[in-house]
Amino acid sequence: MSRVCAICGKGKTSGNNVSHSNRKTKRTFEANVQKISVEINGKSTEQYLCTKCIKTAKKSK
Repeated sequence: MSRVCAICGKGKTSGNNVSHSNRKTKRTFEANVQKISVEINGKSTEQYLCTKCIKTAKKSK
């Protein structure tokens, strides 16, 4: 199972490591996703959500 946010779709992105001599090598940035219990249509399921979506969901309660 991929670690992608179920609401916004945020997932792994790529970029470069840059050394002091300015050499560049590929690297990946992982999204900060947490597996939490979410209630959808009265059913409780476990979903991966990014922390920004978790924070927004807590505000709307």
